[in-house]
Amino acid sequence: MNQPAELTWRDGQVPVSTRFDDPYFSLENGLAETGYVFLDGNGLPERFQDGFHIAELGFGTGLNLLAALHLWRETGQTGKLHFTSFEAYPMEADAMLKAQAAFTDLTKISDELAPYWQAGSTRFETDDLKFTLTLGDARETVSNMANKADAWFLDGFSPAKNPELWEAGLLAQIAKQTAPDGTAATYTAAGHVRRALAEAGFNVERRAGFGRKRHMTVARMPA
Repeated sequence: MNQPAELTWRDGQVPVSTRFDDPYFSLENGLAETGYVFLDGNGLPERFQDGFHIAELGFGTGLNLLAALHLWRETGQTGKLHFTSFEAYPMEADAMLKAQAAFTDLTKISDELAPYWQAGSTRFETDDLKFTLTLGDARETVSNMANKADAWFLDGFSPAKNPELWEAGLLAQIAKQTAPDGTAATYTAAGHVRRALAEAGFNVERRAGFGRKRHMTVARMPA
């Protein structure tokens, strides 16, 4: 039985997990952070091609999915974007849609996908998207992903508050589920995370972070 997310709201728009005492996205500008950390950090949209597979730890509000699909469309991609997300504490549909409403640039896509969340769908396909939401503990589910990812969005709550999603064993599984020349990006630059990614086989780089965060991490799997 999956446990639902437990939330409070900051300023009526930003959901905060009471379980992890951490906001779901940047208090400054969640969409800009997603663009900087996860899209730019994975070299997108330049690497997009039909069937490009993004995998994500922490589905949360669905913001990263919306932003990736928006970029896919804005840059005139053809074919389908594949997107797989792993989430232990799924947010209820109404809360997801309330959070997404803060990002007016994404309203069209949010409205388009809303019926799937309201129906409780975890797998669906549209003309340009193949989506899978895998519920449960990522430490038990990542290794079962059918196709390796071209890019990873490592977007769990802070390593200090949600250490399970940053364990070396899980990051090693992620490495095994990464295609040659595949990438990963995350807002955190915690030393133990960077070391674990490097030990798993990634080439790891620390970059300037978004907003008030001094640094972030990007990684690439050798071809």
